[in-house]
Amino acid sequence: MKKIAFIIIFMLPLIIIVFTNINLQGNIHKVSHSEGDKNAGLEKATFAGGCFWCMEPPFEKLDGVKEVISGYTGGQKKEPTYEEVSAGITGHAEAVQVTYDPSKINYAKLLDVFWKQIDPTDSKGQFCDRGSQYRTAIFYHTSEQKDLAEKSKEDLQKSGRLEKPIVTEIVQYSEFYKAEDYHQDYYKKNPIRYKVYRYNCGRDQILENLWGSVMETKSHDVKQQYKKPGDKELREKLTPLQYKVTQQEGTERAFNNEYWDNKKEGIYVDIVSGEPLFSSIHKYDSETGWPSFTKPLEPENIVEKEDRSLFSVRTEVRSKYGDSHLGHVFTDGPRPTGLRYCINSAALRFIPKEDLEKERYGKYKKLFEK
Repeated sequence: MKKIAFIIIFMLPLIIIVFTNINLQGNIHKVSHSEGDKNAGLEKATFAGGCFWCMEPPFEKLDGVKEVISGYTGGQKKEPTYEEVSAGITGHAEAVQVTYDPSKINYAKLLDVFWKQIDPTDSKGQFCDRGSQYRTAIFYHTSEQKDLAEKSKEDLQKSGRLEKPIVTEIVQYSEFYKAEDYHQDYYKKNPIRYKVYRYNCGRDQILENLWGSVMETKSHDVKQQYKKPGDKELREKLTPLQYKVTQQEGTERAFNNEYWDNKKEGIYVDIVSGEPLFSSIHKYDSETGWPSFTKPLEPENIVEKEDRSLFSVRTEVRSKYGDSHLGHVFTDGPRPTGLRYCINSAALRFIPKEDLEKERYGKYKKLFEK
């Protein structure tokens, strides 16, 4: 009995370890299975289109896209860093990897969006970013993706839309390295810097020339709807102050303008083109004496440019279609955006919520429904 008891006491820790390990393995299996269920049915697509900051937004807004990750692919070095890739010494290209649900969006649609974000005729880089690390490429994961990519490229070349040959590579996917965290969703984390970079890089200007009205951002109808009149008509339509502010980058007097203290509900449109810009929902009292907003009503109608006047560097805000000088944006605003769009009243026209339908802005009425 003593020997049996001794054996039991001696073996007990071992028995506990064995059963614990079995239990842990069972739990690990469950977690892995859970992850598998989460990603079941999803597929990946990998594209290089120059700066990966600019390639995230067009894919993230698509219905059926679950995730877009910035990273590096197509090179030789394992676990490359941004400094190494941007120096052009690894063979990698900046790229995005798109995880999508093929039951909601197909690969052909992703290809269509991809082409319209790049200049596929540039073999030396993209826009202001030069070097092979900014080359354009489609990294296919399956033979089906390869066939679709090649057909898409061939169709685009035959269409005659592009004057030069397409140089975008179609190569087999190998390995993708996720970029550093501060690069992920950079356009959301640093909206002002992102927009300034994108504008100064000439990306949108070149894309507009290449793709025109087929760009994903705005339709031809919208461009025709919000149009800048000629100078003669502007001088007749605008007051001297409105003309000075919108056309000559002027600034009205603080606390002595039409909307600085306006508390009515409604939207603010460009005095020149009529394009929607801001809403009373995002207006707040900044105590500066000018209308101030935490965010635009329609971000795509806002253009931000670097302004080096007055011996300082500021971010100028202009309207997209009217090309009106509106004001400036600063990073001292309230939460959640932390932004202050400081806008001249003379660049705006206010439309009360009760007049939205009559003024053909009816789609914004729902913003003010309780």
